[in-house]
Amino acid sequence: MYESYVSPESYLREYGGSVLASMDMGELSCRLRTASRHIDSLTYNRIAAKGLCALTDFQREIIEEVVCLQAEFEYENSDVIDTILSGYSINGVSVQFGKNWNVFVEKGVAMKKDVYALLCQTGLCCQLVR
Repeated sequence: MYESYVSPESYLREYGGSVLASMDMGELSCRLRTASRHIDSLTYNRIAAKGLCALTDFQREIIEEVVCLQAEFEYENSDVIDTILSGYSINGVSVQFGKNWNVFVEKGVAMKKDVYALLCQTGLCCQLVR
């Protein structure tokens, strides 16, 4: 069975997460697992292939932080993320979601650009084949 890169206990104690703290442990676990799967998509399943233990301490620390940040982001923005709209216009006012928005979208995963930049520091997002 697929396990999240961050346990609910780690999210609450080590990361000090508060956004998802009111959830029961089952829902929190599900959100962390979903965020972990999204991280796998953005890192070309390199973590899943080798295992979290095969990463350096630096990489592991970043992955765990990014999973927590991503789970919170997806929870806080679920209404926007779940829409299929790329933009809309009402009474002459338009909103566009795309490259100028502060969100990076790749492989169907929406993530804050600064969080993606943090994830890239692991070296696991590189598209080059090694």
